[in-house]
Amino acid sequence: MTKQKHKFLNLPQILGGKEALKKHFESNLIYPKEAIEKRIEGIVELNAEINDNGKVIGVEIIKGLEGGCNEEAIRLIKAVQFGAVKNKGRRLKTKKRFKINFQLPPEKRINYNVVKKKQEPTKAKAVQNFSYTINLS
Repeated sequence: MTKQKHKFLNLPQILGGKEALKKHFESNLIYPKEAIEKRIEGIVELNAEINDNGKVIGVEIIKGLEGGCNEEAIRLIKAVQFGAVKNKGRRLKTKKRFKINFQLPPEKRINYNVVKKKQEPTKAKAVQNFSYTINLS
């Protein structure tokens, strides 16, 4: 006697496809203040359980980050709407794995030095060395 594998033909799909999901993450991600202060970057991996109506009903962190990034990733996933699915009249729950990238923008900083040139001994005024850091916010 062989076991039959149950194959469900329809799985919940993201409305708008992967591009819509990417845009959702980019436009709605709010980088946590603590993560900005501590310069925390990386990827949060999580599993989302999706019911037959396309609603995320549970989220499990597989690989997380500190500084509030895990909580922000959960918030983003719970806001995603999937399409409703029925398979042969059965209601089902499915799990999907997601990766959310937390990457800080590069610091806007210009560093330059004013260097004293060697001058021939003349009646020139004394030249001083200066170093400046300019932060652009």
